[in-house]
Amino acid sequence: MYVFYNINNIENGINLPSMQAFFYICEYLEITPKEFFDTDTVNPMMISELTEAVKGLSSDQLRNLVSLAKGLK
Repeated sequence: MYVFYNINNIENGINLPSMQAFFYICEYLEITPKEFFDTDTVNPMMISELTEAVKGLSSDQLRNLVSLAKGLK
């Protein structure tokens, strides 16, 4: 409940969050502070999920994935 109350106050311009509250909000939303401020990314949660999924792939697999992603654009 605290997070929603705090976000409501921020949205209404009543107050600004402390850094601790900001990090708590990011943690609650399961995003990084960078993702919070990234307005160019359409779906940051899916990007984060993809990033986790590719960890541990070989160089060849990563090259293939990059080629596939470029082809989808």
